[in-house]
Amino acid sequence: MSATVDTSSALLAFHARGPLSESLLRSLAGAEETAGAPEAARRAVEESADITHDDDIQLALFLLYACHYGSIDGISADCEWDTALIEARAVLEAAFESELRARIALPDIPAPQARAVAKSLFDLTSADAGPSLSRYFAKRATQEQAEEFLMQKSIYTLREADPHSWAIPRLRGGAKAALVEIQADEYGSGRPERVHATIYAKTMREAGLDDAYGRYVDVVPAITFASHNMMSMFGLNRRLVGAIVGHLAAFEMTSAIPNRLYGDGFRRLGYGEEVTDYFDEHVEADAVHEQIAGRDMAGALAEDRPELLPDIMFGAVACLTVDGWMGEHMLTAWTEGRSSLREATAA
Repeated sequence: MSATVDTSSALLAFHARGPLSESLLRSLAGAEETAGAPEAARRAVEESADITHDDDIQLALFLLYACHYGSIDGISADCEWDTALIEARAVLEAAFESELRARIALPDIPAPQARAVAKSLFDLTSADAGPSLSRYFAKRATQEQAEEFLMQKSIYTLREADPHSWAIPRLRGGAKAALVEIQADEYGSGRPERVHATIYAKTMREAGLDDAYGRYVDVVPAITFASHNMMSMFGLNRRLVGAIVGHLAAFEMTSAIPNRLYGDGFRRLGYGEEVTDYFDEHVEADAVHEQIAGRDMAGALAEDRPELLPDIMFGAVACLTVDGWMGEHMLTAWTEGRSSLREATAA
């Protein structure tokens, strides 16, 4: 595929992080053919020692998923089903998924009964994982760190709920009804101004940041992309529907308390309701969502399709693990007195 180069494309403002992302940026902007993308992806995988933290690969995956979301201005809709890009994405996904499964240890698999699955998920998500980014943020974060936090979170949160919505047509019965109930709240329950991504955009503006999607692509590290890319991979691949359901269950079960602490941190720094509204909204909403997600969604899916239970648990543990790596990256940087953003482009 090739097309006329769009000189106004947002893609042209992004900086490549290696040969693969450089080639993809040019292809997606219409400056070169896509035919070489699969081989470039294979080379990148062969040369990478750590797919999850590989800047070139994770940026490339982010760009390839953007073809499906339509989230980045300048990527033609024709790219979505370009066969070379699909093949390249499959190469990267296979390596990424394989690495995650090798690094993430599954807990004991519960019986395929809604109550047992919900209990297992609550036990898993209530375990103390060590140092807490949210507790640090509430008590110690500086204004600069608060801004970095909003930039890092913008990669997912300005598209909040979208990766999990891919699962809706793949489910049925109680699990589908529960997922739709959760997602309806995420999308504002019919009120456009209460769509969670919209509230987060307002938070960014009130904090003096740019709310345009992709504005901070150049400054976030690979692990930030990896967290979002993992959701996209689980959601877009029908065979991984169990994983995306498990991911959402863990995501909702670990949201209320951290968001209360984030809100407290912003209040401590002097920010008003226009900034804290997003976090306060999630304290109440996610306390309800966690019950629906654990029993009515994940539990119902396990009862309906017991063969998906290992992937439900894998998705939950993957959520906790990868988001934990992302939080650890920020916390380590801040406690060492340095930026959590990429040094090469943070300025």
